Amino acid sequence: MKTVLIIDDEEKLRSLLSRILHSEGFEVIEAGDCKSGLRKMEQHNVDAILCDVKLPDGNGVDLIAAIKTKHPLSEIIVMTAYGNISDGVQAMKNGAFDYIVKGDDNDKIIPLLHRAIEKAQLQKRIKELEKKVGEKYSFDSIVGKSKSIIQAIDLAKKVARTDTAVLLTGETGTGKEVFAQAIHQESNRSGKNFVALNCSTFSKEILESELFGHKQGAFTGATKDQKGLIEEANCGTLFLDEIGELPLELQAKLLRVLETNEFIKIGDTKASKSNFRLIAATNKDLKIESEAQLFRSDLYFRLNVFQINIPPLRERVKDIELLLKHYVGQFSEKLNKKPFHIDPAFIEKLQQYQWPGNIRELKNVIERCMIIADDHTLTTNLLPFEVQHDNKENSKTLSAFSMASIEKLHIQKVMNYTKGNKAETARLLEIGIATLYRKLDEFNIQ
Repeated sequence: MKTVLIIDDEEKLRSLLSRILHSEGFEVIEAGDCKSGLRKMEQHNVDAILCDVKLPDGNGVDLIAAIKTKHPLSEIIVMTAYGNISDGVQAMKNGAFDYIVKGDDNDKIIPLLHRAIEKAQLQKRIKELEKKVGEKYSFDSIVGKSKSIIQAIDLAKKVARTDTAVLLTGETGTGKEVFAQAIHQESNRSGKNFVALNCSTFSKEILESELFGHKQGAFTGATKDQKGLIEEANCGTLFLDEIGELPLELQAKLLRVLETNEFIKIGDTKASKSNFRLIAATNKDLKIESEAQLFRSDLYFRLNVFQINIPPLRERVKDIELLLKHYVGQFSEKLNKKPFHIDPAFIEKLQQYQWPGNIRELKNVIERCMIIADDHTLTTNLLPFEVQHDNKENSKTLSAFSMASIEKLHIQKVMNYTKGNKAETARLLEIGIATLYRKLDEFNIQ
């Protein structure tokens, strides 16, 4: 329902306007002075206000500023019995949607109200969307109560309000971009762009163009000027994921931008400026990379002002049940499914698995299980083979780089492919069935 507040001390005029607006489908609220008008605004969700200039306890033009301070999304149309240019100008300066003269502009009121309410409701929808985006990317969206994740969140909150560069480290799939989004959302730059680029995705030439932009004719295919992400991030945040994959030549150019806030587009001769906040992420140890001359040490020190390590999921076992319930709720809505019952054994299996793909892998496993579940119950038989048959104690004894670890992983993958058929597994591995049984026992694969 479109709600209109009429503020006018002439009762007969209010009553006439009210009947007209009711007949047009508006919900109408009435007030006879500034004080009661402000009170009505507190009590109702008002889209538009029709306000007289001369009121018993004040001036309608001044009232606009008071209303806009507390209710910036509501639109105000000022009415007066006498046309006055200075009042009209001041009303617009104070935030009025429009200014009309009673009697002369009566035929304009309804169309004007429709336009004012359309604008007000659009602004409210935008505000609601911004709120949802803020909630989605806030620190509250990071699920977990384990000590390691709480420590990471506390550090991120402390640095968020500054302009300091942040280096997020951790394994693939731990949620580094989620942290970057939350830092941006909590920062003074939250109203500006958050621009993200994965440095491992493109070749050097494309990366350079994506980052710095180019001028028309700079290279074959450059048919027009194009902004780079550094320019797009002006006054906002630039997030560079997998920065350890950035080519050395571009590392030098990025370092110059960080030190001077200046960059040169491909094919340009003059420098452009951009004031952005940098958040970088990597799953590599940049200190070791720099010592091996695979990453510039000067850029590493420039980035490593404030480092936050995001813990792997295997170190957050207590958080797995929380994450499970979070994603079950999320996917129930996405897949349009009824609430799921979760078997305790299902949770136990998730907690026993090592999660090499971290939260990203957990999320994918949960979605898959919910899709194939027939009775809205999550049970262990729905889990992928490697999750069902992973063993923590056994995996601890194997180095990630040992031949035994590689052999175990390969056997698990083939067993998963054959859905546990040992004869078929032995055939594909080109080994005897007795050898397979010995290997399964040795690696504690069920």
